Amino acid sequence: MTLSEFKETLNNSSPPKVAPLLEAMWYVARGDWEKSHTIAQDVNTKDGSWIHAYLHRKEGDQFNAQYWYTRANRPLPTSTLEEEWSKITQELLAR
Repeated sequence: MTLSEFKETLNNSSPPKVAPLLEAMWYVARGDWEKSHTIAQDVNTKDGSWIHAYLHRKEGDQFNAQYWYTRANRPLPTSTLEEEWSKITQELLAR
């Protein structure tokens, strides 16, 4: 699935059949931060930490976000939230 195809599914009422972390990205794009956070916090990998960091950055909790970026071994981004969402989603789709 491409990033464009994934974005098209955002018009659907339920996420596509994808890995949990992509599902988390789908939910946050649809405005369901809580559902996305619940999924991300249960995935104890660097990618799970990256999404967890993004979510806390999105909510404005920079201190908590920095903690999770460190766990993900990624720097605090200077990009927009939309750009970071696309980067994370595209990277996960490429796997």
